Amino acid sequence: MKNWLLNNKLLIAGIILGAAAGFLYWQQIGCTSGTCMITSKWHNSTAYGALMGGLLFSMFTKEKNGNS
Repeated sequence: MKNWLLNNKLLIAGIILGAAAGFLYWQQIGCTSGTCMITSKWHNSTAYGALMGGLLFSMFTKEKNGNS
């Protein structure tokens, strides 16, 4: 478990930062009418932010070479 956490620390950081950004977006901007699917509820916006943050930060991970 500890090895997995160390190998994926960039992905975990992206998920945490994305979730925080999604929550702050809902809190500061959000959708007041309730018709927006993502930003009308805090848990939707936070989950979407976590997903986007994880995908964004996972782009910067290095590929492991199988010959080592």
